[in-house]
Amino acid sequence: MRSPHPSTTGPGGVTSLRDHRATPAPQQRTGASATFAELLKRVKAEGLLDLDPRYYAWRLTLNTSLLVAGIAAFVLLGDSWWQLLVALWMGLCGGQSAFMWHDAGHKAMFRNKTAASIVGYFHANFVNGVSYGWWVNHHNRHHSNPNHLDMDPDIGRRTVIFDLKQYATRKGSQRFVVRYQSVLFFVLLTLESFKMHKTAVKSIAEGRTKRPVLESTLLVLRVAIYLTAVFWLLSPLLAVAFILVQQAALGVYFGLIFAPNHKGMAVRDGEKETLDWLERQVLTSRNIRPSRLIDFLYGGLNYQVEHHLFPAMPQKHLARARELTREYCAERGVPYHEVGFWASYREVASYLHEVSAPIRRGEVGRDGLPVA
Repeated sequence: MRSPHPSTTGPGGVTSLRDHRATPAPQQRTGASATFAELLKRVKAEGLLDLDPRYYAWRLTLNTSLLVAGIAAFVLLGDSWWQLLVALWMGLCGGQSAFMWHDAGHKAMFRNKTAASIVGYFHANFVNGVSYGWWVNHHNRHHSNPNHLDMDPDIGRRTVIFDLKQYATRKGSQRFVVRYQSVLFFVLLTLESFKMHKTAVKSIAEGRTKRPVLESTLLVLRVAIYLTAVFWLLSPLLAVAFILVQQAALGVYFGLIFAPNHKGMAVRDGEKETLDWLERQVLTSRNIRPSRLIDFLYGGLNYQVEHHLFPAMPQKHLARARELTREYCAERGVPYHEVGFWASYREVASYLHEVSAPIRRGEVGRDGLPVA
């Protein structure tokens, strides 16, 4: 297992923590004998890509039960400040609901596009206020080129930077965020849900979704029901507090799910991809050591390496795929990175801190170039 913070340029032009400049691919590639086809053959032999409808029927039932329990508590408590605990619970439910639209979007739940879309639009637009159409396009591009500075939209949409070349595009208050991004990255996660709502409205208004009428209808219906319920049952001050707490909790949960997946792992640059599929997914992804609690909280995304290698694999099978992938990577000399829960966030914070260190020391100008 390699360190998540290598000090040299990795295979295929991969840049590391201490060298944030893209470099040509070396002739000798780490794990050059490894092929995705061979690993895929092992995975298919055990039926790990086969759908499991009963598992997702149970997951959908569990998710619905959690949501109904929260709604029941909301109604029973009435105008009480204990409702802020319900707000936290509903934030958790929103994150769990996100796993449903995620797996549906990857066809891990259903191969049938209509069935997947029904689950996706309901859980994304209606439950969480996120544009499912925007997310599918955005997420597919991320999966194709994870941690590529020019091709991965998940890198481009963040205020924080993952390479000094991005600093020139940050303006005003964004530059302050970048200077202290190892801390503010996590603080700003409280706004992530609001940001997703804004992105949903913007993407629909700009015609970047395939079903704008359906998405708009679901979003408006959600807002109408949500605000009516909150302001009807709660006093105005408590209603506002409930909304802020619930949205902040959901945003932080979203962030804690995605932050350790790739942040602080190898990044690439340039006009085209330099790694093959196997290296591209393994070298840029970080697993969080599994347990029953971790698997539940992360919805299987703690198996990030395996999820990226096999996006359509049902969540239930990722644990076994992890065993096969670790074994194969060890055989072929491909670095495979997995750490514990707290260690994953320490690595993310350390990476962000070191990327922005030259800026805090005044070694980088407003154009992102070294100061002479």
